[in-house]
Amino acid sequence: MDDHVFIKFNRKKVHFWSPQLHLEINDLNEGGSKIYGLFGPNPTLWTFFMFLHFGVATIFIGLGVWAYSSASLGRPLTLQIGLMVFMVLLWFVLYAFGRAGRSKGKPQMHELHQFMNRILEI
Repeated sequence: MDDHVFIKFNRKKVHFWSPQLHLEINDLNEGGSKIYGLFGPNPTLWTFFMFLHFGVATIFIGLGVWAYSSASLGRPLTLQIGLMVFMVLLWFVLYAFGRAGRSKGKPQMHELHQFMNRILEI
């Protein structure tokens, strides 16, 4: 697609955390090319994780508004504060899960890098 190349694994080797390599090849005026590369997760997985993070943040903000309203009315805040703490803990769990997935996909990232070097004969 234009100056972009996406290198992915075939279906047999793909697992939940499989990365992909996005290359952008720009032509230079001197007759050569410059290549920019970016390793990243599957776009569907990335979108799912961003959706989860956005959902946790939205719920946290909603709970904060609810807690402020309850405080203004002189009502107890135990439930709201407890749920807000739970949302923070959930965010840390999501973060840890993402980091664990990143380390699980690292060997395949090295495979993609070696494949790119073989193709480009670096």
